[in-house]
Parts: sequence; structure tokens; C-alpha cells
Amino acid sequence: MYDLPDWVSSFPAAVTVSDLELSIVYMNEAAIANYSADGGKALLGKKMLGCHNENSKAIIQRLIKDGGTNVYTIEKAGRKKLIYQSDWKDKEGKIAGLVEVSMVLPGNLPHYVRS
Repeated sequence: MYDLPDWVSSFPAAVTVSDLELSIVYMNEAAIANYSADGGKALLGKKMLGCHNENSKAIIQRLIKDGGTNVYTIEKAGRKKLIYQSDWKDKEGKIAGLVEVSMVLPGNLPHYVRS
């Protein structure tokens, strides 16, 4: 249904893609493993909103309506993660769904200021 580059399937960050109705249409191997307690691969075809709280649902619905990104960090089970959510667009440039990338950040993540 959606053509993604081969490298995405084994990318170490969890990549989850939804369509415009927020049904999950793609999960890479890391996403399937990351969400195994919630059903893993069985989440394909399910609504992305079912995995989020009310505040997150409002943000996701805004992203689907208006486009844009939502980026934040969380700590869960002692691991810090970066969450990056963004709309994706079809060939005509219209919003077609949402991409969510979740990656574990190292505890000693360096920060550089470059000019």
C-alpha cells in the first residue's frame, strides 16, 4: 500500500505510520517490538488514538487537520526517549497521515552548539 525504503524496516528507532483516519498502516520491526505488550503487529489496522491520552489525542488530531510536528521527550521504565510526530503528505501535497518516531536516548547524550 505504501512504499517505504527497505532500511526503515530495520531502523533502530520505532517508526509507526498512520493514514488520514489514524489507522496504523505501517510499523517497523522496532515499533512492533516496542509495542509488543499492546499487541505488536496486531496493532496494524487499529486506530492510533487508542494508544494515547486525551491531551495527546488533541495534539494528534490537530496535526492531522493542520499539519506540523510535535516533538518531546519522555522517561519510561528508566529510559529516556525522544518522540517525534509529524504529518506526512501524499504526492499532491495533502496531509495523508501521521508518522511517529520513538527513539531511546543515551543517558549521557552530548549537546553541541555549532555556529
